[in-house]
Amino acid sequence: MEAPAQEQGQSLLRITGPSQDQEPRRQPKTPAQKAVRKTFKLTAHLANLLPTGTVLAFQVVSPVLTHQGKCPTSLNHTLTLALLALCAASCFFLSFTDSIRDERGKVRHGIATFKGLLVLDASVRLSPEEADRYRIRLLDLLHGVMSVLVFAAIALFDPNVVRCFYPSPSEEARRLLMAVPIGVGVACSLVFLAFPTKRHGIGFPLTRC
Repeated sequence: MEAPAQEQGQSLLRITGPSQDQEPRRQPKTPAQKAVRKTFKLTAHLANLLPTGTVLAFQVVSPVLTHQGKCPTSLNHTLTLALLALCAASCFFLSFTDSIRDERGKVRHGIATFKGLLVLDASVRLSPEEADRYRIRLLDLLHGVMSVLVFAAIALFDPNVVRCFYPSPSEEARRLLMAVPIGVGVACSLVFLAFPTKRHGIGFPLTRC
């Protein structure tokens, strides 16, 4: 009676043994899947750098300040210029914002400085190695300038702003107003894709490590 029991135990080991030893293998990605993943990754970097929030606020406020592009008084011109300057400064400033997780896993926001990251919403101390990772670099300055140029290109496409400061442009000026913003936007987008940022600005998700 013992032999059948031993045979059953050995057969059970033969069935379960290999499945425990084998580890799940990752299937290699096809070239198409790698290309799609790279495209999505570059698109995410581009969305992180383009001044989407600032542009949305500008498009909401500009019709009011320009009085639908008419700008009947000098006050409208002054307020529109102030709006353009404020939005451009916002695009430049947001390029230096970043996010980290504290020891409890909560997301904290800060501003990059030449010495590290200045956390605004908590008292988080970074080690010298971590502080060096978040300090301002030349790439941040480049991204800030490119963001301002992208916003300027979008502002030149805004009919309210164009009519406010240039109500009756010539045919050559119209062509320039159409060609220059497109060229600036394409060039800046290519720079963003070629030199992506590793920062997680305010309003963008921070992945868990």
